[in-house]
Amino acid sequence: MSKNYFVYILTNVNNTVLYTGITNNLERRTIEHALKINKNGFAEKYNCEKLVYYEQTTDVKIAIEREKKIKGLTRFKKFQLIKNFNPELKDLLKE
Repeated sequence: MSKNYFVYILTNVNNTVLYTGITNNLERRTIEHALKINKNGFAEKYNCEKLVYYEQTTDVKIAIEREKKIKGLTRFKKFQLIKNFNPELKDLLKE
């Protein structure tokens, strides 16, 4: 049985901060950010709890490379990526 990996982007309520991460359980990880499990983490510090983008793959190496590529994008390019996937910036975990 193959495992799924997710590259995801979270933002805060005002859509002013972006956090990119990788996980093998998108729902669990997003909830951990919301519960501030890692008190000193970037997403927790800046209240990034809203899931606005994700990609899924079964290859962890592809997921890691994609995360690095997204992290290297400019803020403008990240927002373009998000808006192509989720034009209204809805919280996809709640959808």
